[in-house]
Amino acid sequence: MSDLKDPTDVKILTLLQENGRVSQVDIAKAVGLAPSAVLERLRKLESRQVIRGYTALVNPHSAGYPLLAFVSVRTNEVGGEEDQVGDALARVPGVLEVHHVAGEDCFLIKIRARDTEHLGDLLKTGIGRVKGVRSTRTTIVLGTHKDTTHLPLETAEIAGQA
Repeated sequence: MSDLKDPTDVKILTLLQENGRVSQVDIAKAVGLAPSAVLERLRKLESRQVIRGYTALVNPHSAGYPLLAFVSVRTNEVGGEEDQVGDALARVPGVLEVHHVAGEDCFLIKIRARDTEHLGDLLKTGIGRVKGVRSTRTTIVLGTHKDTTHLPLETAEIAGQA
């Protein structure tokens, strides 16, 4: 269930997802509020952790990390120990995401690397050395059709009104 019941908050968040550097004045014009009211809404969204932070999206190719891979990880750990494994996996350089998943595998990891040799090093010296990791299965991405951080907020708003 969504925390976002206010259509104005949804519009503000949609604008921020499109351009995280949009000014409060521009947001205020777009949603029909005073800039001070927008600032208050932003502070509330931040305090409720709806907005978790602001960041720049760096082109991985420009930064020297063109290789994208997803790694499925199986572990020996059970119970609360998988949190320790997940935290350790998250500390490996190049690991962008760590997801605890259902099914045969325990974790799904998203990795950026310079090339296949660098990926191999990350698998051997990073992921392979995490206590509890039993095996990995790597899928190298050949091309990407969609890569976004944008959540479909307007769709969620419409669904919530139905």
